[in-house]
Formats: sequence, structure tokens, C-alpha cells
Amino acid sequence: MKHLKVGALMTDSVVSVVPMTPFREVAKLLAEHDISGVPVLDEDDRVVGVVSESDLLAHRRPSARDVMTAPAVTVHAEETVAEAARLMVRRGVERLPVVDEEERLVGIVTRRDLLCVFLRPDAEIRSHVQEDVLADVMGSGADDVDVRVLDGVVTLHGRLRRQDQARTLVGLAERVDGVVAVVDRLSVDEDASGPAFPARSAHPITW
Repeated sequence: MKHLKVGALMTDSVVSVVPMTPFREVAKLLAEHDISGVPVLDEDDRVVGVVSESDLLAHRRPSARDVMTAPAVTVHAEETVAEAARLMVRRGVERLPVVDEEERLVGIVTRRDLLCVFLRPDAEIRSHVQEDVLADVMGSGADDVDVRVLDGVVTLHGRLRRQDQARTLVGLAERVDGVVAVVDRLSVDEDASGPAFPARSAHPITW
């Protein structure tokens, strides 16, 4: 199943500094460009740290090298948006420098960039669930499930043979880019795995 990658959302024109950039110059760049942080690059354009607004407020020292947070938390362009979002939440950062295989800076992605995924049109989400989840993953029986999408919330109606199919379908639908929640309205034939699924409320997407 295809997922939107960081490289598709990142900004490739990045404001950056070097370790010897003066404190006041870093502060000026943040203010001029209305950004909350900048990556610090070595002579080979490798990211060696990040200077954020909080770093500047907490440490008033001569250069970027003296106040930066290191090592920098970075992400690769081929990683998924969900992976980047989980990393941001886990590390408590608002932006991630995007690096190549040699850790050289190629772009930057922010929380605001990632939130753009949830502006994906409902029709596009529905098509993705039908074509990539139902048809390609679930195979036969895909016509037995009706997919409806409203404001990013996917509602699944229909009947499946096995309970594990229903679990898989709900889990995969939750992972589709742009899905806010999944409402399970599936029924399941009785089998050895246990009783049919009852109708349930929305499953919120958590990173």
C-alpha cells in the first residue's frame, strides 16, 4: 500500500547556519523568516545540530555551535509522513531537517506540512481505500464492502466471511494517508475465530 513520503511535502529551500554563525545573526534569521529553528551544517552540508527559539532563550552564547541541540533529529526523504509525525511527537520537535543517505541536508519538514495530509479530498481517500486496500489487499469480496468518507472519517459497511478480515480491513484503512478516523459498521459470519464484530464507534488515528 502506497503512503505519502516526506520528500513530497518537504521544503527544499532551507534557511541554515554554520557552527560559527553569531548568536544575534541566528536570532535575526528566525525573526526575518518567521521560523522556529534552523539546522546547523558543517562544511560538507551535513546536519550537526539544530538551533531553536528555545535554545536561544535558554543559552545566550556567542555562536550557533554553543547553543545548538546536538545531535540533530533528522528524517530521510523516503520515510513516510506517519513515521515523521511519530518522530516529531516522540522527540518533541516542530520541524525535522530532511537528509540524504550521507546525512547531507536536502530539505526541511514541519508539523504544519504534515497536517496538510489531512486536507486530502474525501473522494481521493475513498478511492485509495477501495483500490489499494479492498481490491489489492483484501482481494475477492471487495464488492461486499461499501466505503463512505466524510471530512476524513471513513465508514465501512458490509459483510465479511472472517473476523480477521474485518480486523485487517479496519487496520489498513486507518493507515491510509488523510484518514482521521475509521467507523466500523462491518458484520462477520460466525467462524472458529469467535463471534461477529458488533458495530463500533470511530477509531481515532494515533501517531
